Amino acid sequence: IFHLFLHTRKKMGLLLLLIICQCAINSIQTHSVSKPNIILLMADDLGIGDLGCYGNRTLRTPNIDRLAEEGVTLTQHIAASPLCTPSRAAFLTGRYPIRSGMAAFSRVGVFLFSASSGGLPSEEITFSKLLKQKGYATALIGKWHLGMNCESNNDFCHHPLSHGFDYFYGLPVTNFRDCKPGQGSVFLKGIQKDLVMPIQITGIALLSLAIVHYIGLLNVPFQALGYFFLIITISLAVLIFFFYHFRHLNCFLMRDHQIIQQPLSFENLTQRLTKEAMQFIGRNTDTPFLLVLSFLHVHTALYASENFKGKSKHGLYGDAVEEMDWSVGQILDVLENHNLSDRTLVYFTSDQGAHVEEISSAGEVHGGYNGIYKGGKSTNWEGGIRVPGLLRWPGVVQAGAYIDEPTSNMDIFPTIVKLADAQLPSDRIIDGHDLLPLLQGKVTRSKHEFLFHYCNAYLNAVRWHPGNSESVWKVFFFTPNFSPEDSNGCYDSHVCFCHGGFITQHDPPLLFDLSRDPEEKVPLTPETESRFYEILGVVHQAVENHTRSLQTVPNQLSWDNLLWKPWLQLCCSSLFQSCCCDYESGGSPLQVHLG
Repeated sequence: IFHLFLHTRKKMGLLLLLIICQCAINSIQTHSVSKPNIILLMADDLGIGDLGCYGNRTLRTPNIDRLAEEGVTLTQHIAASPLCTPSRAAFLTGRYPIRSGMAAFSRVGVFLFSASSGGLPSEEITFSKLLKQKGYATALIGKWHLGMNCESNNDFCHHPLSHGFDYFYGLPVTNFRDCKPGQGSVFLKGIQKDLVMPIQITGIALLSLAIVHYIGLLNVPFQALGYFFLIITISLAVLIFFFYHFRHLNCFLMRDHQIIQQPLSFENLTQRLTKEAMQFIGRNTDTPFLLVLSFLHVHTALYASENFKGKSKHGLYGDAVEEMDWSVGQILDVLENHNLSDRTLVYFTSDQGAHVEEISSAGEVHGGYNGIYKGGKSTNWEGGIRVPGLLRWPGVVQAGAYIDEPTSNMDIFPTIVKLADAQLPSDRIIDGHDLLPLLQGKVTRSKHEFLFHYCNAYLNAVRWHPGNSESVWKVFFFTPNFSPEDSNGCYDSHVCFCHGGFITQHDPPLLFDLSRDPEEKVPLTPETESRFYEILGVVHQAVENHTRSLQTVPNQLSWDNLLWKPWLQLCCSSLFQSCCCDYESGGSPLQVHLG
């Protein structure tokens, strides 16, 4: 009996030890997929064909390619908009930009000035807000482009720090050609088109009124003429002042709420952004963190540091791509140095496709390559919205896998919110879906049966991936008019627009099957596709359901919200001293104020 007791006790002990070990293993596994560090890397205007992992054989991108080798490559990853501001709004909120008022009904679909009053509304819930509530350290480094102030130049209602980020180091707007001397102006062509004629008409009208008054045909009060002339003169003076000082007023670097360099210097800029990102990681090795590194590359004005200038096979554009790849490598190295690689989800993408119309004044191509795909930035052809999508998380996400299911940059919101053990908002529609089951191979189909492609606030196209089919149908209600007509973009206007004479409406809509025609070369017809009208019927029903889900919200990109407002201007010295300072090289940053 005694020996039986000892034997039983020994077995019970072993069983207990096994239970404890299993609990420990389960705990480790749960910890490994719960509250990881999150690094989101977003390029600007990068073409899907610019990377080695998507088929490029001449640009060197070994570090970005490493993400593909060690993680998942999404081959049908779709930006929610083909323009910077709405695409980034959708990325941060997991919602179509039309839902937050971040889609324009006018021609201009992005913020152009730092002193505009529009921006991402405070009512919107960003993934950074939710992760911050769960104890994450949060930082945005690089480009913001989602607004700054509402009513005064220090309310910072749209600032990154008002949207869940603890730390901000970067540009409040974007990197324009006008930000770099000698790179031309993104506004000049538009000003010449839109202002020269009104000025000529106004001048002729004033002269005609003066003549008819002089010869006695019409009695025009000189006081009224004087006031009218004064208003026109003041308006022109303000306009000339603004565009003459555009670089100082809109191209500046901030740390949190403080301007530290105005105007922005491009010297070693990528190195500075990278250093800030690495230091943020180093400060948070013992706490979960969210880092959004939003590159200025490869939006024009293009730039590259001396170590990369002239080293690629594709001019300054290629130099910029390769410098960005170096930066990605630095981030991956610092994770390894701190033993954080296995505890960190890294995501790389671009806000939209390459800007194919970007050609320098010297004739050098400054836009990227969208591979086999048609069109580019500002269009909903595949070249404008099909972007890189790379996700790496060793031991959790499949390594070296390719997924050709439709996914969206809106999917990052629910994916990382769930990983942070946070709750998705229940008071609003979230259009993104959790990617983790797809990334881990637990499911093979995307939850996106439909994706709606907006050109500004206008529904342009719909993608339908039926659950019982490999086809990916794409229906266009209108398409942009390329100029020249036989080109691949809108070169005459620099970008394509979304309404009026800039587009061609289609009735019936154009239909493509992207699984057979990813280049969108040959629209299907009732003669070439027997289910033509059936497919259109399903898509129209989906559009009706989607449209019913939309609510009326304030338009953040209305002309009133887009225009420059002097009282909202951020300036580190005095407005009349050209807003000039540089605290990057030492000294204490100066709190912004309006002189």
